[in-house]
Amino acid sequence: MAENKKKFSLMSAILSVICVVFVAEAAAPVAAIGNSQFFWWIFLLVAFLLPYGLMSSELGTTYIGDGGIYDWVTKAFGHRWGSRVSWYYWINYPLWLASLAVVCPGLLTTITGIEFPTIAAIVIELVFIWVIVWISFYPVADSVWILNGAAVIKMLLAILIGALGLYTFATKGAANEFTLNSMLPSFNLDSLSFISVIIFNLLGFEVICTFADDMENPKKQIPQAIIVGGLVIAAIYIFSAFGIGVAIPTDQISTGSGLMDSFKLLTGSTGGWFIISMAFLFLLTLFGNMISWSLGVNNTACYAAENGDMPKIFAKRGGKDEMPIGAAIMNGVVASIVVVIAPILPNQDLFWAFFSLNLVMFLMSYVPVFPAFYKLRQIDPDTPRPFRVGGSDGFLKVLVALPMIMIIISLIFTALPLQFDPASLSEQLPITIGAVVFTLFGEAIIHVKKIKKEGVIYHGEENRKNNTETRRV
Repeated sequence: MAENKKKFSLMSAILSVICVVFVAEAAAPVAAIGNSQFFWWIFLLVAFLLPYGLMSSELGTTYIGDGGIYDWVTKAFGHRWGSRVSWYYWINYPLWLASLAVVCPGLLTTITGIEFPTIAAIVIELVFIWVIVWISFYPVADSVWILNGAAVIKMLLAILIGALGLYTFATKGAANEFTLNSMLPSFNLDSLSFISVIIFNLLGFEVICTFADDMENPKKQIPQAIIVGGLVIAAIYIFSAFGIGVAIPTDQISTGSGLMDSFKLLTGSTGGWFIISMAFLFLLTLFGNMISWSLGVNNTACYAAENGDMPKIFAKRGGKDEMPIGAAIMNGVVASIVVVIAPILPNQDLFWAFFSLNLVMFLMSYVPVFPAFYKLRQIDPDTPRPFRVGGSDGFLKVLVALPMIMIIISLIFTALPLQFDPASLSEQLPITIGAVVFTLFGEAIIHVKKIKKEGVIYHGEENRKNNTETRRV
């Protein structure tokens, strides 16, 4: 039976990396940084993506299984930290799912020309959410055509927006000034708060590690897919960012609709077959994003629950392939609650509000991953490492410190209010409060699961004592 199971080819693995890591809808928030984004892209590709990709390749090929980053952190620092990581890693997903769901009605309006009232928009959002949940009930290999298709469409959109930007720049000029001085790093708070999106855009390589059972040769395919996919992703991100920067003045870029706004401005059209086609393709990429990430996130949450570090509902499996349906259903429940209550929230940029909160929780899940890489080298040196990062101990410490420091700095600028005028506070405080609430919820889970574990141990000890006394009698 196992021999007949569909397997990933190397090309499918590379396309899956592109589908997972390249997030088309995040290109607009990054473009909102301005021309200094190009400096940050190059800097973070070297200082963040390179060390992160190397460590993910080693950890992913050394500890192959469903656990992903939860497994790595648990092996290094124990179940308490493993529980935290699995919770942060999971909760970001339904928040991200909600942020993309609220984009769907606008895309359908572009496609159909129909303006949807609030109730109809919520129904559309709920349909998007539960279609994703339904697809995630099936193995990744069954959805490989969706992942491959989404990856190709994402690259097509990025190349088109970049090519249109290049043509417009050559024939009409750009909406923003492209000079060497304008491309130097900007350190104002608005720009720095978006840098976390670039880091978000470079995360996700570990998801491919959870697909190991579906690969022909994971120990070779994982590092190959990460290296090739990473290079392709870097190129298309920078090219698409250039196109958006040519089309829209930086201070007018919408975080939710910037990509489609760019297509409209670059073509001088708000409708027609091209714009409708781009909106439809963009909508398809949203499905691809969520499907590719659900397979990794659900496996990690289920694996953690099976090890007693997440609530039991996440351990529920179903179907002939024993898929993690409990985690998938909880994704749908949380995302549905978020989109239903969204219309009563004061923040009008719902995409950025939900996306920012997802960013904070997601980045928090990675903080322990980098020191876990170093710790496992120290405490588990004898485990064979098919792909091993070379270098001295000092080099490894620098490799670990660089991405970890950048994530912590990004968290500060994204999660904490650093400007205290009423407008900034009204935009930032919901994100801060949401991050605190979800963090405390995770700590409550750790506390409850710890009590239950102690109870099991205690009762087991009592039973052993009783059995011993019975035998003596």
